[in-house]
Formats: sequence, structure tokens, C-alpha cells
Amino acid sequence: MVIKYGGNAMKSPELRRAVAAEIAALRDQYLPVVVHGGGPFIERELTARGLSSEFRNGLRVTPPQLMDVVEMALCALNKRLSQEVRGAVGLMGRDSELLRAEVLDPALGRVGRVTGVNAGLLRTLLGAGITPVLGCVAVGPDGEALNINADTAAGAVAGALGEGIIFLTDVDGVYRHYPDPESRAAQLSRAEVEEGIAAGWIAGGMIPKVRAALDALDLGAPFATVASGMTAGVLAAAVRGEAGTRITP
Repeated sequence: MVIKYGGNAMKSPELRRAVAAEIAALRDQYLPVVVHGGGPFIERELTARGLSSEFRNGLRVTPPQLMDVVEMALCALNKRLSQEVRGAVGLMGRDSELLRAEVLDPALGRVGRVTGVNAGLLRTLLGAGITPVLGCVAVGPDGEALNINADTAAGAVAGALGEGIIFLTDVDGVYRHYPDPESRAAQLSRAEVEEGIAAGWIAGGMIPKVRAALDALDLGAPFATVASGMTAGVLAAAVRGEAGTRITP
């Protein structure tokens, strides 16, 4: 089971520790791999240094002078989260080439597209009962760091392992009539997702979330679930298919 833990769902230390405990509890039945972002933590470090960044199509433009700060912020968060999960090891995508990537678009700077995943190392850790907690900084062809969107990185990991993925974010799932809670779709097929986008009931910030889910399916994940990481107890329910929206091929 791959769990993508989003930046906005990690702001509260208390909630983060509660979710970390839920991830640890999953080890009784599953072998979890955690892939995390950290947008708010990156912003804090940039602000502290009088730096700013811009986004294009949802991706942070990362010139070389910002890449070091991005990596530093994600490394610090990575170690904190792995400690909170317990029985875990914090790794960045550069470690043992866990994530290999190429430059996505030179105009975006050090932003990468994943080209390979060291699934063998992840399976070795899982076989030893260790939960990998993976930060989204990959190694490029030049041996230098590349900033990777956490959703796409998590999808690539799920595809490489052939496992399902849960995207923990700041929403409860996909709604057919937002914000009516009764309209949450428990399950959607790829065709229904495309229909929802075309009809407009999947819109705004939900579109990149479901696109990331579809990308994970394309890479080999059997399912992808979009669920809230803002409420304790949701993760276990999402694993059982009782929370969030499960998207299937």
C-alpha cells in the first residue's frame, strides 16, 4: 500500500502524529510505503531566507538557487515524519537512486519527471518490516537533485510496486454535487472520472488530484483513492474502502 501524504494535511503537528500512528498500525495487515510532499514547509524556509517562488500549472518553478532550500526543507520533514511513524526509515529519492528523473521543462528549472524507481530496495526494506518514508527529491542524469511533484512521484512508486495508492489530501473525496456530503462518490471508474471532468462536477483543484490518480493507474497501480488526511481515523477507513473515493481502471 502506497500512501501519499500531502503538505496541507501535515501542517498540524498533532494531526501529523495521529496519522503517523495510523500508518504504523497498518503494518499489522499491510506493508505501507509513504511518499510525502511538503509545500508549506518549503514556503516557510523560503520566506525565512527572503526568497519567493512561483507556480506554473501547479508545479513550483525551481531554479538552482532554490533547489538547495527545497531539498533541505524536505529532508528535515522526512526525518521528522519517519520518526513519528516509528519502525520507519526516512529516505530521499536521491538515496540509492530510489527516484531517477529527467528535467521536465527547462523553463521550470530543477523540476523533474520520474523515469525510474528502485523498487527492489523498497521491497527489501518492506521484507525486513521497515516502512520506507520517501521524500520527493530525485536524482537527475547529471547526478544533481530534481524537485518532483509528490503526487506524480507517489503514483510512480505505486506503479513500480504494482500496489494500490491512497492520496491523503485536504478533501474527503470526489463529490458529484459539492459540497453536499451525501454526494461523495465511493468509487469511480476511469470513464466516470473523465465524464465528471467534462460535465463540470469534477472541477478546480480536484482535477489535478484525479489526474494524478489516473496516472497512477496508467503506471500499474490497481486502484487509487483520494481521501482526507485532515481527520484522524480516515486512513484506516480509506484502506477498507469505507472513506474517500476509490478510482479504478
